[in-house]
Amino acid sequence: MTLTLFPIRLFFAAFMMLLAWPFAFIASMGSDEQELEKPLSWWRKIVDVLLKAIMRMMWLAGGFHWISVKGRRALPAEAAILTVAPHSSYFDAIPVTMTFASIVMKAESKDIPVWGTLIKYIRPVFVSRSDQDSRRRTVEEIKRRAQSDGKWPQIMIFPEGTCTNRSCLITFKPGAFIPGVPVQPVVLRYPNKLDTITWTWQGPGALEILWLTLCQFHNSVEIEFLPVYIPSEEERKNPVLYANNVRRVMAEALGVSVTDYTFEDCQLALAEGQLRLPSDTCLLEFAKLVRSLGLKPETLEDDLDKYAASAMKMKKEKVDLKEFSAYLEFPVSHILESMFALFDENEDGIIDIREFVIALSVVCKPSKTLETIQLAFQLYQSENGTITEEDLAHILKTAMGVSQINVTHLFRAVDEEEKGEITYDDFYRFAELHPHFAEDYLYADQMGAESGLETSSLSAPNGICTDFSPENAEDKNKPMQKKLN
Repeated sequence: MTLTLFPIRLFFAAFMMLLAWPFAFIASMGSDEQELEKPLSWWRKIVDVLLKAIMRMMWLAGGFHWISVKGRRALPAEAAILTVAPHSSYFDAIPVTMTFASIVMKAESKDIPVWGTLIKYIRPVFVSRSDQDSRRRTVEEIKRRAQSDGKWPQIMIFPEGTCTNRSCLITFKPGAFIPGVPVQPVVLRYPNKLDTITWTWQGPGALEILWLTLCQFHNSVEIEFLPVYIPSEEERKNPVLYANNVRRVMAEALGVSVTDYTFEDCQLALAEGQLRLPSDTCLLEFAKLVRSLGLKPETLEDDLDKYAASAMKMKKEKVDLKEFSAYLEFPVSHILESMFALFDENEDGIIDIREFVIALSVVCKPSKTLETIQLAFQLYQSENGTITEEDLAHILKTAMGVSQINVTHLFRAVDEEEKGEITYDDFYRFAELHPHFAEDYLYADQMGAESGLETSSLSAPNGICTDFSPENAEDKNKPMQKKLN
């Protein structure tokens, strides 16, 4: 198929996209906001039909011979927002091209040749990553359009915020639900015998997915428009509750589970750092508590610097819950108590504040292992700038969020002169020579170590947590896992 079907399909798909460009360009010229809110003129309606037909031919050229559509798409006045899930591939653009609903896109997309013109035609909500107020502006714009009584086109939003493998629905971001207007849930299915569609962190890249899919003789996709979901008064006041209830309805329609993992949790669990999180890590629970506490992602690094500076002044001093509350400048609450419990290994009511700083560093910079370890060395080192094997064990247990770990093999490998202590420079030089030190000296060593860790507690060889699944995430009866150290 690579030598026969693939080049033919690629040529026709590209040709259809190029054919659509002049129509989209002409229709977009001179359009201002006031004009966009008016009903489409007769000639724009013709362009709309032509572009939808061209886009359909493009998908046909890609092997999507028929697209199964179930249910009825609501009118803009009935539901201003379409929430689509699961989001698993760039082929999820199919419902966008079929409806020409507006979408939320990063501002840089409009500068892409050809594709940028097609994107501008559907009047998206552009998000600028360089704008610090981007999130607020985006939410305000979504709210303004959603409350325009159908003047604007419907907005199609993928509330998961990232691509997943469709085995469950992760936590929905609240942006689509903040306006408090009715939404129409839309579910996607790809009932193909061989999955060449899914595009996530692990597995084939974007180009390989395109190649594999175009080599398939036929690709199936199902789009189901569920009944419009009208929020209750309580849901209007609470976007998170609204999002969770819509997610439950969509999960039931798909026959899958839900999980409390978010986009940020997925980034943390699958980060490409040198320390991959094991499946029994407490750091995912810690990350949830950090968010619940109100520590915002955009200011997390500044918060980390502030907390690290305070911890260095405190040195080895341990704190109780009241002192921990004062240290974080947050009042004592159930969330703060749960966070405190994660670090209270001996259940004696005191914790080492340095462990909180290390855990926060991992959550803040999941792929920057050496930066976290350097910070940890600064927190634990003696006056001559060294740490012991016991200190290294505390650092790595906290950085990986586990209660037991054997670092003897690693420590002896770093301590070539057998001094019984190492500096960060020693560790850094070793890590440069052995970039896979965790796999070689920690994970492999744990397989036979009498540390209380079972094989299932370790990372899978590809870095995916072995029990990163909704069943484990949703086990509400499971007691709070403690002991990050």
